[in-house]
Amino acid sequence: MLLTRETDYALRVLRSLLDGEQRAVGEISGQQMIPQQFAYKIVKKLSRAGLVQVSRGVDGGCRLVADLSKVSLFDLMAIMEARSDVNACMEPGFTCPWREQNGRCCVHDRLCGIQQRMDDELRRCDLMSLLTE
Repeated sequence: MLLTRETDYALRVLRSLLDGEQRAVGEISGQQMIPQQFAYKIVKKLSRAGLVQVSRGVDGGCRLVADLSKVSLFDLMAIMEARSDVNACMEPGFTCPWREQNGRCCVHDRLCGIQQRMDDELRRCDLMSLLTE
């Protein structure tokens, strides 16, 4: 699976904040069908990344502060710490016994091309377009 549940939930949180209004995490959780504890964790990550602003207290909640037309799906996946690797051999630091023994691996080479095209497509997909079109 390419999109993790956490990234999917982050998209839902952002979708609920598109109108610019401040909402309580509990409200977002119920509206977007996200477990509340998960919603708090996601909002915290989105806040650290500068996409949402969190206010505490009685009238607290969160509000969208980023221009989502300038944030890609690739960026969001990185914020949520979700890797989009086609295969484990794409991961940084992966040790491949085949390549160690044989040098070049044509499967790895082809997968690198697929990985690059997929990453490029994820970078082209801005969140505003994804969430509104």
